[in-house]
Amino acid sequence: MKKLVFRSALLRVMTAAFLLVSGVSEDVSAQDEQLFRFLFIDGEQYRILSVVDQDVYINERFSHSAEILNRISVEVFDLGEGIGRLRVAYDVSEENMQADEVFQLSRSFETEYRQNELGFMDVPRDFVRPMVRDVPVFPEYPIVPGTAWSNSGTEVHDLSESFQINERFEFRIPVVYQYLGVEEVEGRTMDVLSVRYSMFHRFPRTLEGMHPVAISGFSSQRHYWDRLRGRIHSYEEEYEIMYTLSTGDTVSYQGTAEARVVETNLPDRTDVLDRLRERLQELNIPDTDVRESDRGITVSLEDIQFPPESAQLLPSEMDKLDRIIDLLSEYPDTDLLITGHTALAGTPEGRQRLSEARAAAVGNYLLQQGARSRDQLIFRGVGGEEPVAPNTSEEGRRRNRRVEFTILQD
Repeated sequence: MKKLVFRSALLRVMTAAFLLVSGVSEDVSAQDEQLFRFLFIDGEQYRILSVVDQDVYINERFSHSAEILNRISVEVFDLGEGIGRLRVAYDVSEENMQADEVFQLSRSFETEYRQNELGFMDVPRDFVRPMVRDVPVFPEYPIVPGTAWSNSGTEVHDLSESFQINERFEFRIPVVYQYLGVEEVEGRTMDVLSVRYSMFHRFPRTLEGMHPVAISGFSSQRHYWDRLRGRIHSYEEEYEIMYTLSTGDTVSYQGTAEARVVETNLPDRTDVLDRLRERLQELNIPDTDVRESDRGITVSLEDIQFPPESAQLLPSEMDKLDRIIDLLSEYPDTDLLITGHTALAGTPEGRQRLSEARAAAVGNYLLQQGARSRDQLIFRGVGGEEPVAPNTSEEGRRRNRRVEFTILQD
């Protein structure tokens, strides 16, 4: 297991420098010492919601903005001796700065790794997430407000989507930390950490086609540490990443990010299934079904009506959705995945676009009605790829034209 090694003289110089820059007085260092450690509670589950506001520049000229929602589900297993195993699922959703619309699910990842109580990670080679590793990492000794320390982290970059390069790249980053003290957050006392690093990496010259030759940038973060639970409560970040391409062009990503941990108290699936079936009968919602799925509990609304080749909601369908909202209101703290389906008509590309547009229309209606907050709603479309009945009859096509609402329990 890796160890943190420090030279005491260097640590004192760094601490003094940060005291001067941050304005923390020497008197603060006389406060009680704190020993920071990650805690691993066997069976604990929680999720992290991160929203990124990002501007993209090409050759230093503004190109476009995007807003990205990362929904991260974590399950913890205590392996003993200060080591935990974390099973993590990532849903990455993106929206082009439409603040009144739901996020579209674009990519999903799963990973599993070990982490020790100082923060060092052991991630198997075939996983590309998490992209930033060994951050934060704590010293082995107690610290006081104003103390600074440093350690190396790792950035992982996957270029398969942007550059069709089926190779991922890892490089080390020098991370500088400072313990700033405590703040009250949501009625609780949190420890506050400053986390900063810069990056520079040259890519191999053996890459073919248009590709990045170098990456540079920085990240400046503020972590709020939950001492009671032994993990981060929330964080804020400002960052800039620039790729220099083999063509001589540059692509820069500049933005801010905010993240918070949401405690997961998911109801028992069997109880939810029984309750939803009971409520469906009470609400008398036609063409509906409820079942257990891989990701949670799914309510299916079949034969949802739209004008031909349109995603415009009809008044009759709004009435159905109002009753679905009533149904889902008993579980307000859960996240929802809305999936659009079509019958087997038209081209695959057309079916995909239509299913996405209709799922977005339904999601936006739920958002407008206050059924969930924006970071609790994501949508996707699957076209006609997941039929529940043969498309050879009108009855089958009617059933396949549906929207599904999954109460996420992962």
